Amino acid sequence: MYIFHTYCTTFGNSLQAELGFHLAVIFVPKNRLLHPAAIKRKDGTMAKAKYKKNSRGEYHTRIWDGTYNADGSKHRVNLKSKKSSADLERKVNALKSQVENGQYVQDSDILFLDYARQWLRVKKGVREKNTQAMYRNVIETHLSFLADVRLADIRNSHFQLAINRALDKPRTCQQIYITFKQILKMAVTDNCLGAGMFDMICSDINLPKYTRTEKRALTPLEKDAVFAADFTDRERAFVYLIYYCGLRRGEALALSVFDFSFEAGKSTVSITKSLIFVNNAPEIKEMPKTDNGFRKIPLPEQAAKFLKGYIAKLDGTQLFTSRNSPLITHSSYVKMWASIVRKMNRAAGGTESFPAINGLTAHIFRHNYCSNLCYKVPEISIKKIARLMGDSEKMVMDVYNHIIDEKEDVFGVVEDALAM
Repeated sequence: MYIFHTYCTTFGNSLQAELGFHLAVIFVPKNRLLHPAAIKRKDGTMAKAKYKKNSRGEYHTRIWDGTYNADGSKHRVNLKSKKSSADLERKVNALKSQVENGQYVQDSDILFLDYARQWLRVKKGVREKNTQAMYRNVIETHLSFLADVRLADIRNSHFQLAINRALDKPRTCQQIYITFKQILKMAVTDNCLGAGMFDMICSDINLPKYTRTEKRALTPLEKDAVFAADFTDRERAFVYLIYYCGLRRGEALALSVFDFSFEAGKSTVSITKSLIFVNNAPEIKEMPKTDNGFRKIPLPEQAAKFLKGYIAKLDGTQLFTSRNSPLITHSSYVKMWASIVRKMNRAAGGTESFPAINGLTAHIFRHNYCSNLCYKVPEISIKKIARLMGDSEKMVMDVYNHIIDEKEDVFGVVEDALAM
């Protein structure tokens, strides 16, 4: 049995143009016009609709959106259709495809600053406390102006504005850039932001030029001042450790009497831990800065003799303490280092108004240690220097190559190589 439908169409010949329309009759088999909620099986029986209507006359279901609730259970969203079960099934399949392809974005009113704090807790909770402090400072100081902006409403202009507000601090701008992008990456993973939106937000961000401060060794004037300065015993102990052993600041400040072995010509110091500061409070981290940091370093005789006498006078086991703390606090260290620099400057002939020594840091002593050892290659290998430094061979090679560049006589070598 057939039923017919009529359709009006327009054509281009003159007669149809005068009539303005054309009637067409199309016959369709009746079994092709069944209700969309029912499908006829081959055996003649009718299949039931996949989704049923609710009390409001809507086809409804709940489906997982790829995210999880706070208790770890799957988060599901409501999907509905007033048209048909088939229409709802199309919506379900579309959402499943978006979830599988990472294109689905859940509707959320979470604010960007709240999400940034959540990112810090989740992603950086296992990092060093100093690293956490750096990220926290970026969020609370440089991203706080976005406190009232929803995460879903973040745009490229917000990102660039965060950079622009710190243009006078190029290094800080780099930290803002890294932090902002990492926050948005987690938002994409959490389906709070689309991957395409991430690309649009992060593209074409302009940063001020940042020139990394070139690492340097001690100047001849500074080297002389190390031995001429009128240090206290505590100050000299710290200076000798960073000068003769190339220790990181935290490694030196964490040392106890149990880390030393004194034997004529074979004295050593063992590095197994590091001291970090959480605001002003000191805290011992039971491992060095890196996995390569565990090491035993030879103590030159002059350093060993002084440190043995210094340790013998200590009341406790730690080499560096504060008046009311068994470990040295950050404020105490800052005062000690300022005193060291001031005394070295005076020994070098400088004054407070016209200093002879500028920009001196504890890390310069470490770089000086590495440089002096590199001058001894091949008497000592790059690999052995890296072990003594508790660092990578790549770092040592960078220092070594810089030394070779300084020593090379390019013009002389070219002249000799091409001489007739």
